[in-house]
Amino acid sequence: TLRTEERQRLARERREEREKQHAAKETQILEKERKAKLQYEKQMEERQRKLKEMKQKEEQRRAAVEEKRKQKIEEEKERYEAVLHRTLERNQRLETRQKRWSWGGSVTPDSEGKTALLSTAGKRSTSTANLKQAEAAVSKRLSSSAALLNTPDRTRRSQLSPLDSSVISRLLAPTQASLARSKSAATLSAD
Repeated sequence: TLRTEERQRLARERREEREKQHAAKETQILEKERKAKLQYEKQMEERQRKLKEMKQKEEQRRAAVEEKRKQKIEEEKERYEAVLHRTLERNQRLETRQKRWSWGGSVTPDSEGKTALLSTAGKRSTSTANLKQAEAAVSKRLSSSAALLNTPDRTRRSQLSPLDSSVISRLLAPTQASLARSKSAATLSAD
């Protein structure tokens, strides 16, 4: 009986020892899991923070690119408007100069400050009258476009499109040629 009791006691002690070891292992495993979970959460927070920073940097970069693009468009627009303005001024000066020297009659001031027309409309042929009508139409169109120069920038932008400016420049070339022909025709007829 003593042996049996001794064996049972030893078996109980071994069992208790195993249970203690098992409990210690479980505690270690739980502690490792908790640490791993904390580390994973930290990593996820860090990753989210980095993603957020990257998004912010990307948005800032996009905003900078967009701002640069808008600025470039604005500069090109201003440059285009300046060129258009210079072209209109040049065309207006050319028109004024051509009117001054056109065969339709040099306008000179007389003693009272009035102007007298040197040539008369009665001597013109049918073709020169047609040329004069075409010149008047073009002059009217050019003077209306030149009037745009005196209007504020916003109004001018809304009134004058790239199509209008190309039409004006196209109209000027034949007008100059027709004035040159009519001037030579007037010189020949005067001779």
